[in-house]
Amino acid sequence: MNSLNAISPIDGRYRSKVEPLADFFSEGALIRYRVRVEIEYFIALGQLEQLPLKGLFADRPQLAEQLRDIYRHFSEQDALEVKEIEKTTNHDVKAVEYFIKRHFDRLDLEQYKEFVHFGLTSQDVNNTSVPLSLKECHEQVLLPQYVAILEELERRAQEWREVPMLAHTHGQPASPTTLGKELMVFAYRMRRQLDYFKQIPFGAKFGGATGNFNAHLAAYPEVDWQAFANDFVANHLGLERQQYTTQIENYDNMAAYFDNCKRINVVLTDLCRDVWSYVSMEYFKQKIKAGEVGSSAMPHKVNPIDFENAEGNLGLANAIMEHLSHKLPISRLQRDLTDSTVSRNIGVPIAHTLIALASLQKGMGKLLLNEQALYADLENNWAVVAEAIQTILRSVGYPNPYEALKQLTRTGSKVTAQTIADFVETLDVEPTVKERIRQITPHNYLGYTL
Repeated sequence: MNSLNAISPIDGRYRSKVEPLADFFSEGALIRYRVRVEIEYFIALGQLEQLPLKGLFADRPQLAEQLRDIYRHFSEQDALEVKEIEKTTNHDVKAVEYFIKRHFDRLDLEQYKEFVHFGLTSQDVNNTSVPLSLKECHEQVLLPQYVAILEELERRAQEWREVPMLAHTHGQPASPTTLGKELMVFAYRMRRQLDYFKQIPFGAKFGGATGNFNAHLAAYPEVDWQAFANDFVANHLGLERQQYTTQIENYDNMAAYFDNCKRINVVLTDLCRDVWSYVSMEYFKQKIKAGEVGSSAMPHKVNPIDFENAEGNLGLANAIMEHLSHKLPISRLQRDLTDSTVSRNIGVPIAHTLIALASLQKGMGKLLLNEQALYADLENNWAVVAEAIQTILRSVGYPNPYEALKQLTRTGSKVTAQTIADFVETLDVEPTVKERIRQITPHNYLGYTL
């Protein structure tokens, strides 16, 4: 497969932007995570006094690390071996079990092979492997990219904190603001949503065929399997074990995770559309790279394609995340298989999100401030100071100030600095009040900014 025959642009056109995700969500990665869970489970079983494994690790102090090397050095050839076994088993997790047992033969562990996958159902492996891959992808790939966008927004907000800008509400000129403050709105929203990630645990199911440790308890009733599983999932895998489950995990935490990603992506979609609008209003120009073409027909164009690409991919990401967060927590009775095929697509919306973040980062880096356009738009809209004037007049008891300013600004004639100056001269107020009003311009009527 190459970029020309890949069905999905994730593995084709955009492969270079999402390459790191292969270590978490590819078929080979899923197999590696399954091997990791099985190995760590065997090592944890070796710490139980009641099981015949107890003396094994004491007698062979290097064994635990030798076993971990099976997944630490897991290769493409190893993954192909598992897939070859699967042709016979027709079961992906069972193939992993048999693969590990082959390694046990090489390590002279034949008599302990039946403690590989001991008492487990495939979902004990899948429902720890998948959340573990999601957790590590979040920490190593996705969260750093979100933070990079946040930091870029905060940097730009500080850089442009004193740049006045005409605001637009309902698409119409409104009370002025600053460019920096408007970008800080997005940074503020994004930071709050990123904080919510800290409240969402990466949950895992580990409890046997229907979540009750039936087989474990039948074989070794003297073991507190719930305490064992809680310790194993938390301290060997770094996840939080769900205490009551069916055969599969509840997926509520995973749904919450995707919902949180969706909210961040919505904030960034809002950002993309606003910046796109500022480009169309010429508040921003874009850096031009030699050789690049904006339009195949119109040579003058430099399109805001990075923000458009980001918006499109954020939309795709959220559509899939919406399905994941809605579908995964629903399963018929103690289990159906609909979650299996769906969960294999977890990497897809994350990939579209990464593509969007890369485009957004690129687009932000190409923005050039056009202060002349910002200044001109403010200068052409003196009517926006009417709010300030009528509010000052209200504060000194002037009769019907709103109505007076409404009449002034809705005549159909352009409101200019001279229009305002002439109006101020007609006011029956103290000279100090007139002077306060004269000091207000569209360029300094900004309120609190940053």
